[in-house]
Formats: sequence, structure tokens, C-alpha cells
Amino acid sequence: MEALISHFTFLSDQACYDKSFDPSAIEDLIKLFEVEAYKSWAAMELEHENEVQEAETDMKQAEEYLDSVMESAMDEFRRFEEEMERMSKKEMEGLVETAEKARKMGKLMEKAATVASKRYIEAAMNSATASMKSAWKSLSSNRVHPS
Repeated sequence: MEALISHFTFLSDQACYDKSFDPSAIEDLIKLFEVEAYKSWAAMELEHENEVQEAETDMKQAEEYLDSVMESAMDEFRRFEEEMERMSKKEMEGLVETAEKARKMGKLMEKAATVASKRYIEAAMNSATASMKSAWKSLSSNRVHPS
């Protein structure tokens, strides 16, 4: 492009000083400018398309990386969720087992209290019966004659 500008300057100077200058020489040069401008535009268009292609490739790589990171995060979340579920299930089973043991212990204590209260009542009844028999015997053997 600089060579064309330099040649244009030379032709312009020649056109100013030479009365026999042929203007078609400048027209040929203008056509060369047009061709050069078209080449420059085509080169810029190609460079632009290459940059677009490169940007699309970079974007695709970034999307793939993001997908990979998201998948890893989701896998980690699923593992965490499963572990928490296992832990909570184990804890619940432990609580259920403890509650069942407490229920059985309560039933045993209820039976023991029932047996103990029945024996206490039986012993009290036996003691009262023995006291009544003893009192009855002593009343019957200590009879006073009316005489």
C-alpha cells in the first residue's frame, strides 16, 4: 500500500509538471488501489473469521470445563447426601433400638411391681389372718367362767 501511495505521489507530481501527462496512468493506479483495498478487506475478513472460530473453540472448551466442574460438584453432593442418609438411618435405628429396650425394661419393671404388690398384699393378708387367728385363739382359750 505504501508503494502505491509513493507511486501516486510521483504521478501527481508528474501530472503537475508534465503537460503531456496521460491521466489513464492514474486510473490504472486507482484500480490497483481498489485491488489492494479488496485484498486488505479479504485479509481482515479472514482474520475476523479465524478470531471468531478461535473464540467459539475457547467458548466450547469453557462450557466443557464448566460441565465437568458441575458434574463433579453434583457427584460430590450425591455422595454427601448418601452419607448423610446412611448416618441418619443408623442414628434412627440406634434410637429405635434404645426405645425398644426402654419399653421392654418398662414392661419388666411393671411385671416386677405387679408381682411385688401381689406378694405384699398376700403377705399382708396372711399376716392379718394369722393375727386374727391368734387373737381368736387367745380369746377362746382365756375364757372366763361366769362363776
